[in-house]
Amino acid sequence: MSALLGDFFVRAILAGLMVAVAAAPLGCFVVWRRMAYFGDATAHAAILGVALALGFSISIFAGVLGVALLMALTVSTLAGRGWAMDTTLGVLAHSGLAFGLVAVSFLPGVRVDLSAFLFGDILAVSRADLAVIASGSALVLALLGWRWRALLTATLSEDLAHASGIDPGRERLVLTLALAVVVAVALKVVGALLIAAMLIIPAAAARNFARGPEAMAAIAALIGAGAVFAGLQLSLQQDTPAGPSIVAVAAVAFALSVGFGAIWQKLRKDKFLPE
Repeated sequence: MSALLGDFFVRAILAGLMVAVAAAPLGCFVVWRRMAYFGDATAHAAILGVALALGFSISIFAGVLGVALLMALTVSTLAGRGWAMDTTLGVLAHSGLAFGLVAVSFLPGVRVDLSAFLFGDILAVSRADLAVIASGSALVLALLGWRWRALLTATLSEDLAHASGIDPGRERLVLTLALAVVVAVALKVVGALLIAAMLIIPAAAARNFARGPEAMAAIAALIGAGAVFAGLQLSLQQDTPAGPSIVAVAAVAFALSVGFGAIWQKLRKDKFLPE
């Protein structure tokens, strides 16, 4: 195992797979709840977390997790108070990114390759990075597995959740925490600008085939994993940036799913496929 983890490409694949598997069920909730901009705001704030971590000489993961969690809690609180979220999220998303980029420029004597944080640097994942990604991904899956039914109920209807004894605010908090952890672990893989894409695109593609929430999460995980494999192969063979290549492959998968999904539904409607 030690020799296997010495191969940078194996580490990259493992890191990408763990992020894809953790992002898949969370991405489904992002799609169901129409929280795409929520993910953007949290992901963009990650750059401010990088700046603070470098400024205070703490772990990048800790800095990103703290700021992402703060941003997610802020957005969640504003949403609970009935704010017009499209405008608010737009302001928070771009402000967080801008303040992060400005803060990095003020760090004395620190040279930072911002492209690695903006677009990811999955081929440079170390064993320590892999351990952090594995721990974060496991935490996200544990949280979502623990609260899956309650989250689904609160997503379907807050009134139904209240009637079932479920607090929608608590479930929103669980999603908020899970989203912050995914942002922190995915920063190395696809970067702050593309994290939301890895949450949304596989889930959106899976929706064209799935007939239930669990099936959609599983299909989204498969699509995300396939995008990781194909994107990394494309990056190695064509010398393209790894993070954007992974997202580009996922986007192609979504485009194909739209066409094949329509054919799939038509065959079902015409009784050529079983219900």
